[in-house]
Amino acid sequence: MVDFAISAFVTLLLVVDPVGLVPAFLSATHGMSEHDRKTIATRAPLIAAAILVTLALCGNWLLHQLGIGIPAFQIAGGLLLFGVSYRMIFGDRPYRDAREADKALSEHAHDIAVFPLAIPLMAGPGAIATTLLLSSAAGPTPRLIIVIVTILLVCLLCMLCFRLSSLIARTLGRTGNAVLSRLLGILLAAYSVQFVLDGITAVRAPSL
Repeated sequence: MVDFAISAFVTLLLVVDPVGLVPAFLSATHGMSEHDRKTIATRAPLIAAAILVTLALCGNWLLHQLGIGIPAFQIAGGLLLFGVSYRMIFGDRPYRDAREADKALSEHAHDIAVFPLAIPLMAGPGAIATTLLLSSAAGPTPRLIIVIVTILLVCLLCMLCFRLSSLIARTLGRTGNAVLSRLLGILLAAYSVQFVLDGITAVRAPSL
């Protein structure tokens, strides 16, 4: 149980990367009043948490309705997470996210707490895949509660990082953000490969 809790928390934390989202938050809220920024810093993580918790609760039912086995989703989800980790290691994710935030503003997004902050920056494809993987691994057991608590904790960390965004940006700078993103990317790559290996093992097990 403890191992599952640690694995779930670390995996989702690496995927969402609250510190890495700080440049995007600063870009999206540039020129806003301090009150509006605090409101968005609170609202965006709450929206992302609601989306991911709903997926955690309905994930197994959804996979069953689509006829997707857990091993197949482990392999597909692992490959998707590996793509996320690849961009974190060889790309410039924090500042690419910031550019996407700028683009959303230029297109007059009605509510930046929903788009682009909650979706797709926090509750994006990687976070959705991770949530479904974790909920399918947990099943209808007490471990599902761990998944939900993990989602809430990661979103709470996002809220704290957004509230302290100016301080974090000054402390880390562009170089610090780049180094942190790559280190987290390497860890996420290892986790994603493990998901794929688990899926392959589950597929081969009946024939062994």
